[in-house]
Amino acid sequence: MANRALIVIDYTVDFVADDGALTCGKPGQAIEDRLVALTKDAIEAGDFVVFAVDLHHPEDPYHPESRLFPPHNLAGTPGRDLYGKLAELYQQTKERENVHYMDKTRYSAFAGTDLELKLRGRGIQELHLVGVCTDICVLHTAVDAYNKGFAIVVHADAVASFNQAGHEWALTHFTGSLGAKVVPAAAVN
Repeated sequence: MANRALIVIDYTVDFVADDGALTCGKPGQAIEDRLVALTKDAIEAGDFVVFAVDLHHPEDPYHPESRLFPPHNLAGTPGRDLYGKLAELYQQTKERENVHYMDKTRYSAFAGTDLELKLRGRGIQELHLVGVCTDICVLHTAVDAYNKGFAIVVHADAVASFNQAGHEWALTHFTGSLGAKVVPAAAVN
């Protein structure tokens, strides 16, 4: 059993499709092939693969994001579905023991979830992060992973944001402040 996990963060219709409620649009769509390839490779290698998906409820006045962003990834809506080829891959592999789908209600995949327990129970020490948004949910997941002592790898060609400046800043923050390895786009395996 591998001691690595791939965390696929928020790669949903609302965050990626042209008509998504809080979309990255073209930058999010441009990473699709690489993100799906990394996910497929991780599943086939026996790595633990986690689909961490944002979950919100309509008109929740207590959720802090309700003051920051338009409603998105609402329970029971198509906007919360995995996007494109990733949805197909998930449907083909969701019954595998090393594939796990989880809801998250905050930026970080660790906040209010049992993700750390699942990772520790499998002896996982290294987390590979892909998805959106680089400077929001990917970043906050990376910060929590750092604080919990995990080694972090971010795949630069499999993360995106609706804020290009934030995306670029986050990529430097991963290495400079979190000690993460950022795999550049040119370093395709």
